[in-house]
Amino acid sequence: PLITEDMQSLAIRTLSGTDISKHYDLIRELGKGTYGKVDLVSHKSTGTKMALKFVNKSKTKLKNFLREFSITNTLSSSPFIIKVFDVVFETEDCYVFAQEYAPGGDLFDIIPPQVGPPSPLPKRCVQQLGLALDYMHSKSLVHRDIKPENVLLFDRDCRRVKLADFGMTRKVGCRVKRISGTIPYTAPEVCQAGRAEGFAVDTSIDVWAFGVLIFCVLTGNFPWEAAAASDAFFEEFVRWQKGSALRMFQRLLALDPEKRCPVKEVFYFIKC
Repeated sequence: PLITEDMQSLAIRTLSGTDISKHYDLIRELGKGTYGKVDLVSHKSTGTKMALKFVNKSKTKLKNFLREFSITNTLSSSPFIIKVFDVVFETEDCYVFAQEYAPGGDLFDIIPPQVGPPSPLPKRCVQQLGLALDYMHSKSLVHRDIKPENVLLFDRDCRRVKLADFGMTRKVGCRVKRISGTIPYTAPEVCQAGRAEGFAVDTSIDVWAFGVLIFCVLTGNFPWEAAAASDAFFEEFVRWQKGSALRMFQRLLALDPEKRCPVKEVFYFIKC
């Protein structure tokens, strides 16, 4: 079914803080940001631990919130994508849904600056994240915000990791005017796009971000601050590409989006 059809079938209940405390025990706050917060709770009758994601109504529209929930629900059949529970409601200030709890935190937490995590953690992460993205792309969906903070860990050895946060996900071909995403991971064609004409969403945007993420995981460093001519490190990378660069990064980080490889080609480079 189309995502829009899934959204239309969702009914959103209104719950007060008192109602929430009737059903859930608050364990602790997992994170907080501009758009809201995530609380770790346990369901009072079943004991199931889950992460309640609160999105401020001042920062999003109901249709966008429901889109994120619906997309996550649609993709949950992949073992490499975070699962949501059948829990969707609103409070006076927030829209809320529940997803599975990842006790290991996120990938950003385990990348030591300047060195990267020890082997075989990077390989495990890249394999599982690659499978998650390949599944998304097979559904003509583009994540648009690939970064370590959106890769959740179920253990600190990265034996089980899952892709999360689908608030910016759009269909291939959808035109987007607002340049969103985390700048170091944003592809050059997106950085260069004018606000008036925008750009068409394509899987190559995720491929670029995936390449930057792999670089970060392996080295503990960003390759640059922004993929733009004004960034000296990016200009150095452009020159480096013309020399003896690793073929994997040449394929993932091709300046021409049409020359970037599909995500699954990474498996060829990281196989034993």
